[in-house]
Amino acid sequence: MKIFDSATHEVRDFEPVTPGKVGLYLCGPTVQGAPHLGHLRAALNFDVLVRWLRRQGYAVTYVRNVTDIDDKILTKSAAAGVPWWELAAHFEREFDFAYRALNTVPPTVTPHATGHIPQQITLIERLLERGHAYSDTNGNVYFSVTSLPDYGALTNQPVSELASTEDESQIDTATEAGKRDPRDFALWKAAKDDEPADAAWDAPWGRGRPGWHLECSAMSQAYLGDTFDIHGGGLDLRFPHHENEMAQSHGAGWGFARYWMHNAWLTLKGEKMSKSVGNVVGVRRLLEDWDPAVVRMSVVTTHYRTNLEYSEDSLKQAALLWDKFTSFLQQVPRSAPAGAVVPATQQVCNIYGDVEPDLARQRELAAVELPDDFVAALDDDLNVPGALPALHRTLKSGKAALASGDTPAAQQAARQLRAMLDVFGLDPADPAWATPTPATETPGATPDTAEAPNDALEALVTALLQQRADAKAQRDWDRADAIRDLLQAHVAPVVDTPAGAQCGPVTFG
Repeated sequence: MKIFDSATHEVRDFEPVTPGKVGLYLCGPTVQGAPHLGHLRAALNFDVLVRWLRRQGYAVTYVRNVTDIDDKILTKSAAAGVPWWELAAHFEREFDFAYRALNTVPPTVTPHATGHIPQQITLIERLLERGHAYSDTNGNVYFSVTSLPDYGALTNQPVSELASTEDESQIDTATEAGKRDPRDFALWKAAKDDEPADAAWDAPWGRGRPGWHLECSAMSQAYLGDTFDIHGGGLDLRFPHHENEMAQSHGAGWGFARYWMHNAWLTLKGEKMSKSVGNVVGVRRLLEDWDPAVVRMSVVTTHYRTNLEYSEDSLKQAALLWDKFTSFLQQVPRSAPAGAVVPATQQVCNIYGDVEPDLARQRELAAVELPDDFVAALDDDLNVPGALPALHRTLKSGKAALASGDTPAAQQAARQLRAMLDVFGLDPADPAWATPTPATETPGATPDTAEAPNDALEALVTALLQQRADAKAQRDWDRADAIRDLLQAHVAPVVDTPAGAQCGPVTFG
């Protein structure tokens, strides 16, 4: 597989740090407003990458952060008259809705900036010890860009040509005042009298909160180690955010990311979709008019490094393409290929430990051999447009087989078409499309379990509790603990009683 590395500006052979494993860090949302389609492009493009890597046999540790404290969150929460953490939680639910509605695979872990304050403080201490950081008299701490010889290497910008290394939205007069060099950037911002008292944490140099760039360095190291494989994000994050991430991590002595991947912009009338410009298309509003699968199709079928122009025509074209594939698949009688039946005891958990009732479908598609040109295209820097001809060719041959009455050939074409679509997160048989999240969902609403029973989840929980009991009977304590942790993370606490283990009450995730 080859990847275009944004740091070297060349297509490179992908060689992971550990054979067979991939560590991927993707910059997630700053939850200060509702998501628009521009926000979702990175999540969708890198979702295809994760799916392809796993399809190729890699065990992928996928980390996507949530920035739940920063200047913008504090400013907007103050204007709205609500606690900053309430505003952040509200918009995080909005992003979660969008991710679910568009069928993105959940990250292995979703770390929050506020949940990793100790790691960020430790990183600052390391940078101070190594001579790459300094504090002022007010409790602010800064990174000295001139202390690092390779600063600017990611974006090929010499320090001498830079006026600032801060994002405009993160600049404030109080923090700027303590800089030795205007090009330095904040690692820690001292608490201010006009900010909420609970938006600050104790640190050796004074009470405050981390700078915007610091969190990603600390959290990527916590979950992926000093050196990991791929760092992804939108092109707009290359500078200053990713440049500063790399500087902090290199200053700490870490190798950090070996490959940098950046998706291009989503544009509207030729201009980057942005709240500051006011040309955004909100995800909820979009899903009132368009099938979520069509929206996903319109985004993922464009090469991730090509600007994508949003328009009604592009959605109409995606709808036509989706209809072509689904119409054919609906006409083909389903058949279970040999070896596709999965024992009931294996249907509830996949290799990552998630509750997975869809495992049989995934195993069926994983067993399908993909066309060589499809594989070659995706191995060439995730060239999705280059892979599409294989889908059209398979569709054509399947329709011909169906017309001639050759049902086995049509079924084989259908399985191959579905396997290719599944790489794009677009298998029509995926339960995500059968039961889409309603676009009218109220943020933060709690479903009425009396009117909406969740029998399927209850059955899965019962099966997992039985597996845990069997594991304990066999003295397989690691397996028993893993099942307990799984249920507690995704459903409810597990309580051992004289009548047996209970997990409940069962809730909707």
